[in-house]
Amino acid sequence: MIPVMKPWLGEEEARAASAAVLSGWVAQGPKVAAFEDAFARRVAALHAVALSSCTTALHVALHLLDIGPDDEVVVPSLSFIATANAVRYCGATPVFADVEPETGNLSAATVGQVLTERTRAVVLVHQAGVPADVEQVRALCRPRGITVVEDAACAAGSTYRGVPVGADAELAAWSFHPRKLITTGEGGMLTTDREQWAVRGRRLREHGMSVSAAERHSGGGAVVESYLETAFNYRMTDIQAAVGLVQLGKLDAIVRRRRELAARYHELLADVPGLRLVGDPEHGTTNYQSFWVVLPEDAPVSRNDVLARLSARGVSARRGIMASHLEPAYAGHPHVDLPVTEMFTGRSLILPLYHDLGEADQLTVVDEFKAALDLPLVSR
Repeated sequence: MIPVMKPWLGEEEARAASAAVLSGWVAQGPKVAAFEDAFARRVAALHAVALSSCTTALHVALHLLDIGPDDEVVVPSLSFIATANAVRYCGATPVFADVEPETGNLSAATVGQVLTERTRAVVLVHQAGVPADVEQVRALCRPRGITVVEDAACAAGSTYRGVPVGADAELAAWSFHPRKLITTGEGGMLTTDREQWAVRGRRLREHGMSVSAAERHSGGGAVVESYLETAFNYRMTDIQAAVGLVQLGKLDAIVRRRRELAARYHELLADVPGLRLVGDPEHGTTNYQSFWVVLPEDAPVSRNDVLARLSARGVSARRGIMASHLEPAYAGHPHVDLPVTEMFTGRSLILPLYHDLGEADQLTVVDEFKAALDLPLVSR
């Protein structure tokens, strides 16, 4: 079976994880601090806070904004369900906005349709690594006192107007899940331009302690911590951070390779009538975290049929990005009409894309995809 995705891991990551174990620092420690510094430099952020997942990073971001039960937060329904769930964690109301058909991302036009007096924040997702037009949305939100939180779960290595995605974000959340370009197994990061938010974020991840575990162990003498607020257990381990440091060093090579493979998909699929392929928007470049395609409206078979046919022939593909408002967890949740979101989630699918995807396997994917649509195969 040709997988849809697999991380690029090897001996260097194994040695780094082993060294962390042998060091005695298996929980949050010096490797976490080093990973925070390195990641902040790589995405041109001022501060970074390592966390247990992107979901917890989103939760902490909203907590830093004091989002609560009387507040609304605009989110795309077209996103992994964690984006909306993080709003519910705060007791606030997620408000679903539609996305643009070219990018799958929110825009000022779609966000503007759902703003109310209760809107406190917008979670702007860089969906599947495709950069959203952040400045456009900020220009809408700033005069209204609304904070834009960037969900950059998939966007490490993507660019926006010539700089890394998240470079000047007030708050941005990142994922290191194995489906992302770089992985720590599980794990996430929160980046911010405000030191006070970084300081509080580190406290929130560790039960609200006034002194971190690392500081207690390195301080010498008796250190008695206090607990300054009700908080969470959202820590990353040094084992994960050690792997993350190695992975971060590979990021440029990973992006380069994925863009090469994506360019080849564009070439091989150019003759499929009406097929839409993910690509770079005018305002940036994508890292191709996922290679999604949208089937033509008049496709002879459904998206689910295509997935079944591919699976039967040894190609692992996935449905496109989910729509949270169609999931049972959000049954009955009020929302505006979301026609583009429903088009995407009904007609899109994700084709295999990973660092060591070979030329022969990529041709097989294309041939089987075309066969599933009853189209001529690639000439070999």
